[in-house]
Amino acid sequence: MAYDNIDTELINAMLGNGRASLRTLAEELDVSVTTVSNHLKDLEEEGVVTGYTPIIDYDRLGYDVTAVLQLNVEGSAIPDVTAHLTEIKELTSVYEVTGEFDIIAIGKFRDTDEMNARIKEILSDGDITGSSTSVVLNAAAENEQFELDVE
Repeated sequence: MAYDNIDTELINAMLGNGRASLRTLAEELDVSVTTVSNHLKDLEEEGVVTGYTPIIDYDRLGYDVTAVLQLNVEGSAIPDVTAHLTEIKELTSVYEVTGEFDIIAIGKFRDTDEMNARIKEILSDGDITGSSTSVVLNAAAENEQFELDVE
């Protein structure tokens, strides 16, 4: 589906304030509330807007250890391992990737003991044939979204 400028401007406005009312968005875009409502409904139906959720600062909640897990997996088991990893609550992102590793997962942990225990549990999967784990020292950017270009 091709998106017109109203869709793009609506997405950008929502990035700035995901809790904005339809009326506020309509005023910002200089269109009617009905127009915003219809475009938003279309974006939801197309799967462009998939939900409305807060952005959590896990560090402030005590999850101040971030780890990047890089995993080698037996080829046919990649979908199963990926599915299992997505069920682990501390893993905030799981990617199937190209390159040296097959899967990269990002996790948030309260401390290194918790991280170590969870990683050992993950690595006990016999389909995982190798791994490398990095602990993040500083998150220069995290949970960032970007505005779309308006034509």
